Amino acid sequence: MRKSLNILINSLRLTWQELRVNKLRTGLSLTGVAFGIFCIIGVLATVNSLERNIQNEVQTLGNNTIYIDKWEYGGGPDKPFWKYQARPTMKYEEMDLIKQRSELASDISFLMRASGNIGYKDDVIQNASVYGIVESQMTIQPISFAAGRYISSTEFNSGSTVGLIGFDNAEKLYGSAEKALGKYFEIKGKHVTIVGVIKKEGKNFIGWDYDNCIMLPYKLCKQIVPEKNSNPVLIATGKTNVTTTALSDELEGIMRQIRRLAPRQEDNFSLNSVEAFSKAITSLFGTVNIVGGLIGIISLIVGMFGIANIMFVTVKERTSVIGLKKAIGAKKSSILFEFLLEASILCLMGGAIGLFFVYILTLILSGPLKFPVYISIPLLISTVIICLVVGILAGIFPASRAAKMDPVVAIRSK
Repeated sequence: MRKSLNILINSLRLTWQELRVNKLRTGLSLTGVAFGIFCIIGVLATVNSLERNIQNEVQTLGNNTIYIDKWEYGGGPDKPFWKYQARPTMKYEEMDLIKQRSELASDISFLMRASGNIGYKDDVIQNASVYGIVESQMTIQPISFAAGRYISSTEFNSGSTVGLIGFDNAEKLYGSAEKALGKYFEIKGKHVTIVGVIKKEGKNFIGWDYDNCIMLPYKLCKQIVPEKNSNPVLIATGKTNVTTTALSDELEGIMRQIRRLAPRQEDNFSLNSVEAFSKAITSLFGTVNIVGGLIGIISLIVGMFGIANIMFVTVKERTSVIGLKKAIGAKKSSILFEFLLEASILCLMGGAIGLFFVYILTLILSGPLKFPVYISIPLLISTVIICLVVGILAGIFPASRAAKMDPVVAIRSK
């Protein structure tokens, strides 16, 4: 243990001496490693942060939740637009029928989606997102409030002219969330009293824009926007311990019964699970990580050759010292370990420089991307492992050459 510690201290001293004596040569070699680490960790940190942000937003859609829609959210060339456009829209009555027949769904809601102009006195907001909701929407997709409350059961059942408003819309029309409570906004000639202001969330990547929306009871919303023109969707969530697959299979059978589809007829609806959406995102970002990693590996290979070059030169410069060490009893393994350790230390120094620039990158990107970009603990551990591997690969041949030297020949060389 003490011997290994002495070798470590000696390697650190020699590495520092190498840096001082050959600043330019060592600096250029460290730049290759630093740039490689910057590429790999920079890409992974940014992509992982983006993925985590999107996954968090996906989770707001509900756990173990399935969206029943005429549209398939993972569309592509084999799923033409006209095919889905011709499908019948979801209906409010289908929500009640599913509730009656489903044994696996814990709750289901009906959501209307449209846009419209809302106004207060002389101020008008154009193309605000309009959501027509039912009472169970709060259970499936909980809403946080900056002020006020959710719509009551009585207000839902009677179709009262009350509603919720997004934070940004409240500020634009009334100055603040608190001032919006009890006020009204006008939409399609109806005066809607505000009972709650939705907490500011920011526009997300999955299409919801709660900050610039209004939410109305379904019975009120259908008086303003025709149901068939509102792109409605049914949202079902499974009971505890019910898998998404089981819930999806049951809902498919129920929807086929409700719509009286013959066995050979294809579905005229789509079941879009949040779980499948999450897996698709993971797969997509996995591909991006691989591409980014390959770019970084190429840079690291260049840096590895630079470190190897330093180590070959170092071995040549210390040939006589190596001979003396072997003459007084140093083992091949000690010489090998010493040079591998020195190469690894050089790579770790390059990696530290690369990480520093990645940290600067995260500070720069966190502003415009509007979500925190960070270097995770696994990425830090990966950086250390990568640097050690590169150091060993870069130093193995020079270290082996040093370990195999004949002590007599090495001492005589100058």
